[in-house]
Amino acid sequence: MTYKILIVEDMPEILDNICDFFLREGMGLLEIVRSSDGSDALKKIEKEMFDLMILDIMLPGVSGFDLCKAAKKRGDCPIILLTALGSENTILKGYELGCDDYVVKPFVMRHLYAKCLALLRRAEKKTRQEILTCGAIAVNKGTMSVTVSGCEIDIKSREYTLLFYLMSNQNVVLSRQSILDHVWSDNYEVNDRAVDNSIRRLRECLGEAGRQIKTVFGRGYKITEGKG
Repeated sequence: MTYKILIVEDMPEILDNICDFFLREGMGLLEIVRSSDGSDALKKIEKEMFDLMILDIMLPGVSGFDLCKAAKKRGDCPIILLTALGSENTILKGYELGCDDYVVKPFVMRHLYAKCLALLRRAEKKTRQEILTCGAIAVNKGTMSVTVSGCEIDIKSREYTLLFYLMSNQNVVLSRQSILDHVWSDNYEVNDRAVDNSIRRLRECLGEAGRQIKTVFGRGYKITEGKG
């Protein structure tokens, strides 16, 4: 797996040193995107997804604080603020905006690299915990998205909730009443027919992977890894 890192620093020598060190130590596992201008970096943040960002605060165009704020609106990418501003108020402002760590210049390059690796490992672990998989189907709890064989599909809220309940109980037969209680907990007027109709729509959304949802006659439904 390759990690994509955005490094924003307006001092050319520091930017070069960070990029060279990370590429050398990363041994092909790191893809570095660099910028020395806040406005240019903002465009990159708005167009691309990154696994981690290192942001200087005092930048031409757009400050590192504003970049951090914009990045956190797009997702939960780990962010390290790298700056000569070491006052308590400045550091607290960085954390209030959502940065994950704060490094004050001058710094030890190996320490910065170690912090980045720790944040990448933590983010990867969190991502694995947020994703349920069963056969060709994957559900991302964080983004509420569903993929089949790696391709994202369109799915409505009710069918997503139903799929999530099935995926959380793989290979377990769930009665229609149990599904009603968990998926339609806010509506007491629905009946078993609503479950059957929603299962049918969910299978259609999943395509071939819809065969992973099994009907257990007289008992309910379950989801398994196999289609057969």
